[in-house]
Amino acid sequence: MMRSKTLALSLLIGLFATTAFARPFLDPETEQLLVEAVEAAVTLDLFHARCRSDGSNRRTENLNKLIAGKFRLTVLGVQDDLFPERSYRRAQERLQRDFAAELRAAGGCQAARASGIAERLATRYQELFTALERLP
Repeated sequence: MMRSKTLALSLLIGLFATTAFARPFLDPETEQLLVEAVEAAVTLDLFHARCRSDGSNRRTENLNKLIAGKFRLTVLGVQDDLFPERSYRRAQERLQRDFAAELRAAGGCQAARASGIAERLATRYQELFTALERLP
């Protein structure tokens, strides 16, 4: 009985140690950059899915590869840990609502394309992606 308690305690300590080191220390500026980059990628993918019938989520996937390799985080992890909602589901719901409202305010897909929203979203995403690439 004592041996199983010791083993369980050792496993628990190991689990906490692994979890603590799984996510590296991030300064507040990097955390904010990650949040903004995830928001930009998701919003651009929502635009492409809605207005160009491209549901590939290519920008989110590319960002996911970058931050997984560089920070050992995922897009969902950023949404869970760094977004104000502290839940990737609630964060995604908010981003979808915000995008839908912005698209309605622009007058729909055709008006959004004509007003340059697509280019603005793509430029913002690329700037944030490049900024993350440049981090050590």
